[in-house]
Amino acid sequence: MDILKAFGKAVKLRRVELDLTQENVVERSGLARSFVASIERGEKAASVTSIGQLAKALDCNPSDIWLVAERLMRG
Repeated sequence: MDILKAFGKAVKLRRVELDLTQENVVERSGLARSFVASIERGEKAASVTSIGQLAKALDCNPSDIWLVAERLMRG
């Protein structure tokens, strides 16, 4: 799995774990819904700032998302 897909899947897994919709994440993060959806699908890369906003919206540290993404990339 490539890094964009792994990161996106990690974001989605955390969102689902918290029982949040994409719209909830959008409201909490201030990011555009289409951007959040594109990140979750592994189509767009998030900047450091966007990763921070996502982590805040998902009530975790940016490193928590990356750790899950790294595990997914290893298979």
